[in-house]
Amino acid sequence: MTSYDPFGKEPQQRPDAEDTETIGGFSSHDPAKPTRRGGPVVVAALLAGVLGGVGGAAGYAAIDGAGTGGDTASQSAGGGSSAGDVSTAESLDNQSANTRTALSGSVQDVAASVLPSVVKIDVRTSQGAGSGSGIILSSDGQILTNNHVVEAAANGELTVAFNDGSTAPAKVVGTDPLTDLAVIQADGVSGLAPATLGSSDDLVVGQQVVAIGSPFGLESTVTSGIVSALDRPVAAGDSQGGAGSVFPAIQTDAAINPGNSGGALVTSDGKVVGINSAIRTDSSSMASTGGSIGLGFAIPIDEARPVVAQLSQGEAATHARIGVSVSDAVDDNGVVNGAGVQDVTAGSAGEEAGLERGDIIVKVDDDLISGSDDLVATIRSHRP
Repeated sequence: MTSYDPFGKEPQQRPDAEDTETIGGFSSHDPAKPTRRGGPVVVAALLAGVLGGVGGAAGYAAIDGAGTGGDTASQSAGGGSSAGDVSTAESLDNQSANTRTALSGSVQDVAASVLPSVVKIDVRTSQGAGSGSGIILSSDGQILTNNHVVEAAANGELTVAFNDGSTAPAKVVGTDPLTDLAVIQADGVSGLAPATLGSSDDLVVGQQVVAIGSPFGLESTVTSGIVSALDRPVAAGDSQGGAGSVFPAIQTDAAINPGNSGGALVTSDGKVVGINSAIRTDSSSMASTGGSIGLGFAIPIDEARPVVAQLSQGEAATHARIGVSVSDAVDDNGVVNGAGVQDVTAGSAGEEAGLERGDIIVKVDDDLISGSDDLVATIRSHRP
């Protein structure tokens, strides 16, 4: 067990954790692999992609070549072809052409609606370059993304690439490492298409969702899947400033890869319900750059709203806190059964509530607590 202060202190590594990979928005070297452990808590890798021309080009070529095929012909029951069969094939082709207008709620319809509201974000410094994604909040260029996408921009430059091919320089308006959120402002733009924000509280497991972003620098990429789980406590690693990001995530099997960070997770009615932020990686079978294994995680939009409202005004984000340091509580069988209190800050809400060192927190309101990261995510989901 390792002590972890959920309210600002840097978490220490848990020695027997599964391997994870941090792939932030900016890197000039192979990133370290922090380790964590916590029962059902998912350890995740940040998703802003480090640009890698060879890997990106190879992946694109493989996809491009996989879908080619020759002409097909219809065949009659007798084994031959006929003019009637050809006519039928032509009729089907015409029907296909006529139905290319997207059906409402289809992935095609969602893509057409939301793609203009999602951008690619490039970060360049004297030490290297990286990229991520963002969601347009206002017609004059305010954009929501992840903190780990833009945190290196303090010593570099930000450029936003829009769906129509245009670009604009940008600057950081505000960041919050604790929720891994940031707001940036694109300069000299107007008439943009803001995304429509939905409600993540209304999501149900099994619901269809679409992920839009720029994995591996491939902007305007669309993938689809379902909501696999809700309120999954995800520890997405530490930012460069040392503050860990733990949040109650939307889990999805929609393909999410490095570079998708900050992009949109969208329902079939075209409303943004999450900010794609992390993936689970398997170091034993994945390359050093990581990639989708069907376990992607997004910050729920309803968790992000109050933070974004503060950041967009240039204010510091505020968070609920109880003033305790915790670690995973483990029973005699090695099973994590709650969050063990390691220390209580004098004068804090935790002290006022009577918490003491050695207590095990197993429930907050109606939410069961399975471990230390679960407690952190639950507390951060409350507003002060």
